[in-house]
Amino acid sequence: MELPSIVEALLTSSDEPLPAEEIARLVRARVAEAEDSRARKIEDGETPEELPEWLSSLATVSSDQIIVAIAKLNHDYETTGRAFFLMERAKGWKLFTRPSYGEFVRHLFPGRKPERLSGPAMETLAIIAYRQPITKGAIEAVRGVACDGMLQKLLDRELVRIGGRAELPGRPLLYETTELFYEHFGIRSVDDLPNATELRRVKLPEAPAESTGTVESQLALSATDAKSAENAE
Repeated sequence: MELPSIVEALLTSSDEPLPAEEIARLVRARVAEAEDSRARKIEDGETPEELPEWLSSLATVSSDQIIVAIAKLNHDYETTGRAFFLMERAKGWKLFTRPSYGEFVRHLFPGRKPERLSGPAMETLAIIAYRQPITKGAIEAVRGVACDGMLQKLLDRELVRIGGRAELPGRPLLYETTELFYEHFGIRSVDDLPNATELRRVKLPEAPAESTGTVESQLALSATDAKSAENAE
């Protein structure tokens, strides 16, 4: 067996994305298991065969070697015209269908219709993404208008979540992006956003004093209720 094929087997079998470090750990765990099994046989007086060279060579496999193996897989997929490829997301590497096949795949899910975010919602999301964690008051200071409805929409879409409370008078809620946000926009972290470093340095307008008012409390309860319903399912 070759390392790229092993990596491919792990990624196609996993329901969740796998980081390179985790893939390397899984490979090393298999080698350790084989070595332990051989050692036990020796203790029992048996004479087991040596481990195959290809297997023993993976005992110290690193995440860098996994990245090289993934690059080889993607090269093979592209040169042979395969309909899928491997891409790294916030939580790790995952197999994706090429966009050119999207119109065919869409018919597998006839009930799903892409819902676009409005301009104000995208603007609110961008502010949160670049300056997270951030309070509602700070968002409104940048936008110049109330953003309760936009925040609720982003919470409902699970692109934003409540990340705690600020150490400010009234302990206002803090908003931050979710893993689904990174998945949706095809990035691994906020550092992958355009001009992330420069925009995070821009001084924001002063936000008015905040309090845990009725609207914000409702947003917190809404997010909690949605999570509870999800867990109940």
